[in-house]
Amino acid sequence: MNIGTNTLYDISTNYTMKLNDKEILVVEDDPISKSLHEAKKVSHEKEKEEKKAQEAKKNNNPDELSEDEQRLVKDLASRDSEVKAHESAHQAAGGGMTGAASYSYQQGPDGKMYAIGGEVSISSPSGSTPQETIKNAKQIIASAMAAGDPSPQDFAVASSARVMEIKAQQQLSKEQEEQKSGQETYKNAANSQENISSEDVHSLDIPA
Repeated sequence: MNIGTNTLYDISTNYTMKLNDKEILVVEDDPISKSLHEAKKVSHEKEKEEKKAQEAKKNNNPDELSEDEQRLVKDLASRDSEVKAHESAHQAAGGGMTGAASYSYQQGPDGKMYAIGGEVSISSPSGSTPQETIKNAKQIIASAMAAGDPSPQDFAVASSARVMEIKAQQQLSKEQEEQKSGQETYKNAANSQENISSEDVHSLDIPA
């Protein structure tokens, strides 16, 4: 098969092969395919820019959101308020036993971040006395149940604090019983000694 000079062979949408005047095979860009490829690339970049512009426009103008998007934004805003109020209630009732609140967020269609979950750490130190432990337990319970709609975790924390309170109450009762028993033992011993002394006095012989 003879191949003449400048004969073209289409091998792809971007390149062509041909033989030059010196019968040397040359591969070069197909200007038409290259032009189409560049046009497609520019179109894709333009679409991306338009999409970004639309998102930015939505962020600046909530009215541009669809009804479903507006409804979602409203729900997220309501959830955000509830979560932050819930954690603030824990902090306010916890005194010095609560730490800083931490939140988990979700981005809305308007580009804003909304809190959808949160937590506040509560320390539960045992007091140096049963009375102090009871006081701490009551503070923890108050903090855990401070929110208007306690979560299962809130109930769990309050339950643990009640166990701590009951144990401290039992310890206090034991100490009080021991103290009372000790006082009675001392009193009985004192009375017994007094009786012995009186008997000794009555039995004394007084010479005439």
